[in-house]
Amino acid sequence: MSVVEVTTFRLAEGVSDESFLDLDKRLQTELIPNRSGFIRRTTARHGQEWLVVTLWWSDEQAAALYRETEDDPLQVEFARAVEAGTLHSTRFETLD
Repeated sequence: MSVVEVTTFRLAEGVSDESFLDLDKRLQTELIPNRSGFIRRTTARHGQEWLVVTLWWSDEQAAALYRETEDDPLQVEFARAVEAGTLHSTRFETLD
């Protein structure tokens, strides 16, 4: 089994789509793919709502990303780009 992590949020006031997409690309190429258990990640948007779907081999490996990168400059920059109180993340175990 693997884990599908679904994260939704809105961008903070003053953060443009373009600047966020540049930041997201850096996360996707520099920070996240180097993590143990990472399979795939994609970002989507509908109006002002953003969605990031990340696939992991296990829940433990997904959780480790946040514990181990909490103070990483890219992770901190991502947190600042998100509107406070709008970030919601849920992990689902696959059934196949």
